[in-house]
Amino acid sequence: MSAERPPNPELTEVVHRNIRALLAVQREFERKKSRQNRIADAITRFVGTMAFAYVHVVLVAFWILFNVGLFGAKPFDPFPFILLAMITAVEAIFLMTFVLITQNRQEAANQRRADLDLQINLLAEHEITRIMKLLDAVAHKLDVEVGDAGHMAELEKDVAPEDVLEEIEREEELGRREEKEGPQPPE
Repeated sequence: MSAERPPNPELTEVVHRNIRALLAVQREFERKKSRQNRIADAITRFVGTMAFAYVHVVLVAFWILFNVGLFGAKPFDPFPFILLAMITAVEAIFLMTFVLITQNRQEAANQRRADLDLQINLLAEHEITRIMKLLDAVAHKLDVEVGDAGHMAELEKDVAPEDVLEEIEREEELGRREEKEGPQPPE
């Protein structure tokens, strides 16, 4: 029996609160899954184990050995084991479907996490920009030299996420064009 580990005292209370909140969201996500999704997840979890591989090795080996007459019984699926091939093909279709169902739901959860990350990053950038402006005003009021004023002014600008996405797309398109046509002169 393992004893409950105490919280890490090196972490702040806000970190512990965030961990608890994250785990609560994950539990709620699991709780809201439909019965069909729970079944698909259970099948996908089992299919992704070595136990599943071992079961298949044993079953296929037994099937083949039985149908080559090793056990002295009359084969029901003689070589080239057409029935075995059909059963494994149908099984593959169903397993692929279960895996895709699980992957699609996982992708939706990943997208929600990515959206949350983006929102937090945008909020953090906005707050940092405000802090930079405040620090610049304090430095100016105290007549403290901050160094490169142009660099400081650039850091104080709010950045629109749409502009960043447009620039990423432009750079990606330029990269694709360069791959096809070779380097282009700067615009």
